[in-house]
Amino acid sequence: MVRRLFKDTTSSVSIQVFRYILSGGLAYVVDYSMLVVFVEIFKMYYLTASALAFFLGSVTSYILNVTWVFDKRTFDNRFVEIGIFFMIGAAGLVLNQFCIWFFTENVDLYYLYSKVIATAAVFVLNFFARKYILFR
Repeated sequence: MVRRLFKDTTSSVSIQVFRYILSGGLAYVVDYSMLVVFVEIFKMYYLTASALAFFLGSVTSYILNVTWVFDKRTFDNRFVEIGIFFMIGAAGLVLNQFCIWFFTENVDLYYLYSKVIATAAVFVLNFFARKYILFR
């Protein structure tokens, strides 16, 4: 069972969701930690820092998605696949930025708490869009 969860290729949606959660967790660690570094150490504006950190997390996510999470690909052309992956990511970035801005500026949450809410929303959007557009 461990081999099936972590090593074998699979078309099982439940295993893909499990792997997507793990890979998303790692991408989130990259995203969140870089957000903290950019804001707290480099003193960047939180929305600028959020966009840069989101991009780094997206690169991490792409690498894990194509090498570990999904074994079927819709497009043979890697450039088309990357383009669509990052277009979906751009939609996620818009949602991410909106959530962080909204909850920080209007609900008066600390920007890192707003990031947690944004991540949950983007996670759902990205899984279904990537699963059904790129890796069906």
